Amino acid sequence: MTSDASAADLRPTRAERMGGLPYTRRHTRVLLGSGAGWALDAMDVGLISFVGLAIATQWDLSRTEQSWLLTIGFVGMALGATVGGLLADRYGRRTVFAATLVIYGLATGASALVTGLAVLLLLRFVVGLGLGAELPVASTLVSELAPTRIRGRLVVVLESFWALGWILAALIGYFVVPLSDDGWRWAFALGMVPALYAAVIRWGMPESPLFLERRGKVKQAEAVVRSFEESAGVASPPSRPLPPTPPRTTTPPRVLWSSTYRVRTAGIWLVWFCVNFSYYGAFIWLPTLLYDQGFDLVRSFGYTLVITLAQLPGYAVAAVLVEVWGRRATLATFLLGSALAAVGFGLSDQVWQIIVAGCAMSFFNLGAWGALYAITPEIYPTSVRGAGAGAAAGFGRIASIIAPLSVPVILATWGSAALFGLFGGAFVVGAVAAYRMLPERAGDALDVH
Repeated sequence: MTSDASAADLRPTRAERMGGLPYTRRHTRVLLGSGAGWALDAMDVGLISFVGLAIATQWDLSRTEQSWLLTIGFVGMALGATVGGLLADRYGRRTVFAATLVIYGLATGASALVTGLAVLLLLRFVVGLGLGAELPVASTLVSELAPTRIRGRLVVVLESFWALGWILAALIGYFVVPLSDDGWRWAFALGMVPALYAAVIRWGMPESPLFLERRGKVKQAEAVVRSFEESAGVASPPSRPLPPTPPRTTTPPRVLWSSTYRVRTAGIWLVWFCVNFSYYGAFIWLPTLLYDQGFDLVRSFGYTLVITLAQLPGYAVAAVLVEVWGRRATLATFLLGSALAAVGFGLSDQVWQIIVAGCAMSFFNLGAWGALYAITPEIYPTSVRGAGAGAAAGFGRIASIIAPLSVPVILATWGSAALFGLFGGAFVVGAVAAYRMLPERAGDALDVH
């Protein structure tokens, strides 16, 4: 081997240049830009739990009809997450991210004008398409732009914007929805904000240089990397080119289930399923469950707001631990904490018990979500990272469809304790799968193949 070849081998790749950078204001802009879209997503998902109760009361919906109103969006999310990940690997993370904001923002705004359940269900399905595609794409983009040493922490911080959006939904539910018979319409109208924000996202966010380079757009990839290096005050060294990408001989789904990835794919799908089942089964129905226990509309919304606030410290603790304990240990620990809190909530019959157990469930469950979003993009290479994250999220959304539909049946048959015991059991299964089936990638560079 010649000295020139040896020198060439020592040049960093663009992925290594990005991963080795310190945190800069450019990273902050990416985080805030993605996080704002994430918060608006959460606001929309949270709104339906408050709006759904108001509509059910006003339109005299049956419990089955209310279940479908709460669930139909997750049908769209299951499809949107899977398709969105595939599109992100083909057309880019930023482009798909912006498109999804437009789709669900406009559909949410249109929901304010409906006069019947059928049209509202159709619009909620479209909203779900946009939401489902956006979340895994945004976490993939942030993961690929983040410094390696704090990559997991930044993705957890991104996920923490979910709490801000859910708190905003709770505030709208508490202050806007009960004001009049049209309060729920005003709540939906506020959901149009994402459509306006999409223009800012589309032009202000950088594309992933890992994606650009793998698509042969080397100049654009270099420009993105240099912009981050300039922000950090770091010189731009020449990069070692990536080896040629072999022609793809199989589809992304077959890659995910190949011998290299099948165990981690099965594990991440199982964790996503268990977390979705318990989280959405509990939190989408939470205002209604409190209302059924004798609290009026305003008090049930108020208690939900208090419980929601506990999400923020849950994210904060998880953001620290994912880089100290690692992704797997943090995820498994928070899932076990969620299991204990869920059982405690199901056994609570006093107001203070409900609030304490609800806050604990909120703390642990959302910390687990943060760790889950941190680990998911890391376990796949760049060529199928979007598809892998989207497929896991899409499979998990099946559970978010099943859970809200199951809640009325389980409550009527076995009661609240059995319902939350089931949620606790699902959290335990997810914890075991996370710890035993997923690789630990804390501190590792992303696979760019």
